[in-house]
Amino acid sequence: MNQIDKPIANPIVVLREEFDDWAVLFNADNAAAVGTNPVGVAVWKLMDGKKDIEGIVSEIKNRFEDTPDAVGEEIAAFVGILAENGFVGLEQDSK
Repeated sequence: MNQIDKPIANPIVVLREEFDDWAVLFNADNAAAVGTNPVGVAVWKLMDGKKDIEGIVSEIKNRFEDTPDAVGEEIAAFVGILAENGFVGLEQDSK
């Protein structure tokens, strides 16, 4: 995955928000589930196929205080894991 990829949430995946903004993502296609923290929930909601990773990182930095310097790498890794497991697809620019 590179920075021009634009992640888009798989419409089959169900987001179930629990208390304290934690959530579970459930992929009905393969019965996989992933638990995620409030930042992961925010990232999930930003994956609309229009924003690239840099845009998502920028939005997360605006929404959350004290984001670590490595937030970009952490978000890219999170999205990559979701993509590998069918939770996310990637829209690519045709540039």
